Amino acid sequence: MAQNTSGSASATAIEIHDVAPIPASDRHGKAWHLFTVWSSPNLEFATVFVGALGVLFFGLTLTQAILAVVVGNALAAVTHGIFSTMGPTAGLPQMVLGRTAFGKWGNLIPAGLSTLVAGIGWFAVNSVSGTLALSALTNMPVASSLGIVVLAQILIAFVGHNLIQVWERYTSYGLAVVWLIVTFLVLFGGHAHFAESSSFNVGGFTLAAGAAYGYTAGWTPFASDYTRYLPENTSKRALGLWAGLGNFFSTSVLMVVGAVAFSSIGIADNPTSAFTNILGNGYIASLTLLAIAIGSISANVLNVYSGAMSFLAMGFKLGFKTRRAIMVLLAGIVGGLVAFDAAVLDPTGLGKHLEGFLLVVSYWVAPWIAIVLVDFLMRKGQDLGKVSLSIKENLAGPIAFVVATVTSIYFFSNQYPTY
Repeated sequence: MAQNTSGSASATAIEIHDVAPIPASDRHGKAWHLFTVWSSPNLEFATVFVGALGVLFFGLTLTQAILAVVVGNALAAVTHGIFSTMGPTAGLPQMVLGRTAFGKWGNLIPAGLSTLVAGIGWFAVNSVSGTLALSALTNMPVASSLGIVVLAQILIAFVGHNLIQVWERYTSYGLAVVWLIVTFLVLFGGHAHFAESSSFNVGGFTLAAGAAYGYTAGWTPFASDYTRYLPENTSKRALGLWAGLGNFFSTSVLMVVGAVAFSSIGIADNPTSAFTNILGNGYIASLTLLAIAIGSISANVLNVYSGAMSFLAMGFKLGFKTRRAIMVLLAGIVGGLVAFDAAVLDPTGLGKHLEGFLLVVSYWVAPWIAIVLVDFLMRKGQDLGKVSLSIKENLAGPIAFVVATVTSIYFFSNQYPTY
């Protein structure tokens, strides 16, 4: 059957497929679109601040911090590219495909975590960074800025996949221009503080690399959510490369910028304003604040959309055709309330909160990726779509996940005394 690759499907019609397989008649898009899908959501301030964690909280020199984020991002990009290739063949979201490794009932654990971490946790984190940027740019009250940011995020994700693809593609162009200018100003503006160190901080390096990995790999539980509409005959090599490179380059460049900038800024009550203040040009600073606000929206439309998908992948039977859209609305409201608490009621200590949140993400994402990847490799030649929709139990997945997550928490938490 001929399949549409023009990407001309309506961007304004509310998506109704939710977690069901995408039929061939609705397939569209091209592999290179994934580069912008995974670049745009990372071109935001949260990415910058992840790069700063090594020099601010983990006791690393600037060189060590840069190396840590590059290593973490590279590892995450490889698996992200592999997972992205699963979507076109099966036409299913990533958390449904995860049932092959966990079984339908065991999959409740990672799908539930994904719902909470992405649909609420990340939604709140990115909403705060976008809100602070918009408030600093316009001098609007923080609460009003938060309302605008949250409403925009919910609206785009409510409509669904096609509008998200269009939004990510076209915002990525403008965001890339602004961040290239900012990168040049930060890297060549005399802000780098290369402190000398007589030893390599293994504990701090592990935490910084883990935080970077957790941030970038945090997108992997959604990888096939944005490839399942592609034609089934899409080149897997091209698909994996575009997805992985989009994730790697955007996160690595901005994290290096964050490490360099905050090696001179230090800990600040409002990291967003502190960052834009060092740019030394009011016009560029204003453009950067606008880019941060738009970037946070780009990130959160994916978070709340895939968070809703993860909830539906748990198997809840909701009796209405637009149940995906309704779940986006509910998750956005809850995430917005969490963001209100952080940005308006308790705005101090945002950096520490982000640090802890990223480590929590690392604890569960890495074991989940490892288990699903091994299962994927062992099932080579099988129809993953059919297995995902028919399998009931696979106790090996949940058991391995619990053991690996507990072990991950133990070893990560015991790194703190080393720096």
